[in-house]
Amino acid sequence: MARTISIANQKGGVGKTTTTVNLGAALAEKGQRVLLIDLDAQAHLSINMGLKAPDELDKSVYDLLVDPSVTVSDVVLENEGMGLHYLPSNIELAGAEVQLLNEIGREGILKEKLDAVQRRYDYVVIDCPPALNLITINAFVASDEVIIPLQCEYFGMKGMQQLLNSVDRVRAKLNPKLHVGGILPTIYKSRTLHSQEVLQLVKEHFGTQVFDFAVKDSIRFAESPLAAASILQYAANSDGAAAYRALAKAVMDNSNHR
Repeated sequence: MARTISIANQKGGVGKTTTTVNLGAALAEKGQRVLLIDLDAQAHLSINMGLKAPDELDKSVYDLLVDPSVTVSDVVLENEGMGLHYLPSNIELAGAEVQLLNEIGREGILKEKLDAVQRRYDYVVIDCPPALNLITINAFVASDEVIIPLQCEYFGMKGMQQLLNSVDRVRAKLNPKLHVGGILPTIYKSRTLHSQEVLQLVKEHFGTQVFDFAVKDSIRFAESPLAAASILQYAANSDGAAAYRALAKAVMDNSNHR
């Protein structure tokens, strides 16, 4: 059965898409069968996977959510270089929430669709939108855990409690197995005092929930999507590649202990 992980933070620009792509690629590198899901209407993950014109897609994750007859197999695409399958998104997804509001069981639509492919994959990794909306709730209901990329700056910490409260509410009402798989420090500028102080604060606040490695700030992360590659292929020996290999190892070790 696939293990499903949401990558979530209601703040934009903290490395959600980067984390989804590179965790997926690092898991694939370890021989795992991985499906990535782009749940953001900006389609950054889809573009990172090499999709040149998301808006011209015949079927996207939008259709999967709003059309009962559309299945994962109708939507799934592949990036052979990374060894990953993915469900692409486009701007249409921005209208999905309004259409789902009157649906019965609207919070569980994604989970229902993914149930059919549980045995096809070892891991499903979901790139959530930068909002705590119905689309994100769908991701949480479908997931075993949430990994939170947290930018190492003071304002990055401010919204954390709100996000953790959302995870608690979904666990209480809709998905009892949901838990925080870890907090991943991202865009870490190791030479600045501010980054160091924020990382220290995060560790004091959240203790063992914080992974004991950080993703350092690097221009390589901005360059690799242009090559439709992960950091593992684009800069295989970089600190960034090492961090995401460490994350994949932590995720797999966590799975084995369950």
